[in-house]
Amino acid sequence: MSQPDSESSVHSALYQERLPDNAVRCLLCPHRCVLQNRRIGICHARINRQGELYALGYGNPCSLAIDPIEKKPLFHFLPGRKIFSMAMAGCNFSCLNCQNWEISQSSPEDFKKYDLTPEEVLKLAEKQHVDCVAFTYTEPIVFYEYVFDVAKKAHDRGFKTVLITNGYINEQPLLELCPYLDAANVDLKCIRDDVYCRLTGGHLQPVMNTLKILKAQGVWLEITNLLVSGISDCSDMIYEMCDWLVKNGFEDTPLHFSRFFPAYKLRNLKPTPERLLLQAKKMAEAAGIKYVYLGNDPNLNGENTFCPKCKHLLVERSGYAIKQNVVQDGLCNLCGESIPGVW
Repeated sequence: MSQPDSESSVHSALYQERLPDNAVRCLLCPHRCVLQNRRIGICHARINRQGELYALGYGNPCSLAIDPIEKKPLFHFLPGRKIFSMAMAGCNFSCLNCQNWEISQSSPEDFKKYDLTPEEVLKLAEKQHVDCVAFTYTEPIVFYEYVFDVAKKAHDRGFKTVLITNGYINEQPLLELCPYLDAANVDLKCIRDDVYCRLTGGHLQPVMNTLKILKAQGVWLEITNLLVSGISDCSDMIYEMCDWLVKNGFEDTPLHFSRFFPAYKLRNLKPTPERLLLQAKKMAEAAGIKYVYLGNDPNLNGENTFCPKCKHLLVERSGYAIKQNVVQDGLCNLCGESIPGVW
């Protein structure tokens, strides 16, 4: 936990506990960082100043873009829709394989690209004729106050909001955010805590809790599992994860297996073998998961949606493009089977 270099504008942080000697404990995520005066948290985005916790970089996104919603990935939520994507620097994980480490392992203090109020974010989206906002690229949880304010104003204006997250957040802040979320994709790294710690610096159980809370609160949920070569791609872990998902009521939740490519501190590893992704898909379907997708590898043709009952092709995808979508009012147009999602 290091000290920032500058004195940029800050925003009072939610979820804090004041401690003796001007220390403060952050209660936003399960790390529960205890910060002495002038120290910042693991996330690089929250600082103690004279016994008060502040969020750094409120209103200072480091990245803005218009994306297809399929890129998140979300396959059962408004297929073909464009979404206004935004990120701020920082993350409460330190994933060895991070693809965006330049911004995720930095502080908002390091980026001075934008200065946008929540209202200005929505105006920018409207100018692009987009009515969906995604908090993505890094970890939105660490800029919680900004996410909350943007999401609340977005809902007031009739926008849809999407959270792309590692799921490492405490129960109370998540519950307070859920009324302003329409959809989420949670990155479930694996099903074993020791591997979670090795890959991310965090623990498994809080992520499992997040999955249950999002589902219970009616937020449309999809799950991504990156199969990291030699670390999280073994058959036993895949089976255990799928078994847990089915036993906990996630059989209708789309599961995206994603192919790993060498990045950041795992550049010495090889890409996930394609045969392992195909095997993972078969295992998940055999376990009872109805909608299983393969990402990061167009050669596998694993991005189409089929009816789990009659096997009819419902949504045909080519990359991020929708070639056809014959889901009608949330039903298979051939046999009438209910297809969960927001169509």
